[in-house]
Amino acid sequence: MADNGDDDSQYRIKEGDYVVLKRGDIYKAMQIQPRKKVIFEKQWFFLDNAVGQLYSTTFEIVSGGNLQPQKHKDAESASDAKEAGTDNRNIVDDGKSQKLTRDDIETLKEQGLKGQEIIQQLVENSSTFRVKTEYAQDKYIKKKKKKYESTVTILKPSCRILAMMYHGREPGKICHLRYDTLAQMLTLANIHAGSKVLVFETCAGLVLGAVMERMGGYGSVIQMYPGGGPVRAGVESFGFPAHFHDMLHEFPICHVNALLAGTLDTTAKDANADEKLSDMAVEEEQNQPGTEQQGPDEQSMETSTGDDSGQDQEKKEKEKRKEAKAQEKKVKLEEKRRKLAAAAALLEGRNADGLVIASRFHPCPVLMGLLKFLSPSRPFVVFSQYKEPLIECYTKLKEHGGAVNLRLTDTWLRHYQVLPNRTHPLLLMSGGGGYVLSGTTIAMDRSKPAGSSELRNRHPKRLKLTDTEG
Repeated sequence: MADNGDDDSQYRIKEGDYVVLKRGDIYKAMQIQPRKKVIFEKQWFFLDNAVGQLYSTTFEIVSGGNLQPQKHKDAESASDAKEAGTDNRNIVDDGKSQKLTRDDIETLKEQGLKGQEIIQQLVENSSTFRVKTEYAQDKYIKKKKKKYESTVTILKPSCRILAMMYHGREPGKICHLRYDTLAQMLTLANIHAGSKVLVFETCAGLVLGAVMERMGGYGSVIQMYPGGGPVRAGVESFGFPAHFHDMLHEFPICHVNALLAGTLDTTAKDANADEKLSDMAVEEEQNQPGTEQQGPDEQSMETSTGDDSGQDQEKKEKEKRKEAKAQEKKVKLEEKRRKLAAAAALLEGRNADGLVIASRFHPCPVLMGLLKFLSPSRPFVVFSQYKEPLIECYTKLKEHGGAVNLRLTDTWLRHYQVLPNRTHPLLLMSGGGGYVLSGTTIAMDRSKPAGSSELRNRHPKRLKLTDTEG
């Protein structure tokens, strides 16, 4: 029994876990925190009662914002005991078929009726419900459930769920990267456990988290980031264990050229670093309110009162705060230098197993620079919302060489409704999922000129022509 409990614990919701709330097609990532009010789809509730329940459980929102697991009902549909019509041609949508008004429905809610009971009242007071066909009745009930039932489903975060959440709520944050395109990128880049992968992305950490999830905590991931620091909001939503972050490294994209040229020095320390830190701390202390310098008249008045001991104590506290801030900044600077040295050591071998690029920046210079860190016969994938930047990358790779099996593709996705006698594609669909450029690196002989292969191919043709003429 103990073993079963241990195996079952990973599927149960625990305090501090990152979860995804779902209602219909709407998703939202949250962290389980005690007595924290959560607002989701214009409703507020607390997640405390969800602790200990299984993932993918559907909860009802009861009075006081508490969650209660929804009970499964065998005869849940209100149309089971109702007769159905043969067609809807004689139904006129004049807005008079429903006898209950908005005030009546609000009164039912105040009386404590739940969503299913309100739907039952709406069905009984509809003059056209019995005339509708069975399919129309199911559609009517489904629509009312979406409006009046206060339910929420708690899911375990995954790459597919988070990609759907970002694409549905904020597609601009992930460069309009669709989840099927992300799946193709992971497959084309051959992401697997134990590999060394370079990732350059500006998709809020979604692509980085997807790569880490696929690798399962084994191997190493080097995040190449622009700006002052890496963005990993999406990685936190995955809720990875602590050992997953041990495989993650970071390296600024601005230092790539120096690393390739061999001029990057990660061990040297700035001789004036301590002085700079102390000067910064002094400036902060001076900028704080209450630390303004006093005039000579005020100083003479204070000295006359005999408060020298109080001033000395205040100066000592200021110096302690200044030293603590300087020490804290020094530790952060040392930690940043250590991470830079560790990532540089991994890159210096130039033996990475894969490269994934999904960025709002132009991918051509980034791709040509990072390809030098890959071993021969290794895959690379570049995503862009538009095809023109990838066409430029394709042309550049063809001219420069060093890559084979280049393919520029786009993905097409459409959802289908699969129901008895009602299977058809949905009317609304995504317009496009972006474009993907993929290929494989090869070793090049740099001693020969770039056009030698072309001349070598032309030479036998000329010989063949002279032979036929003779």
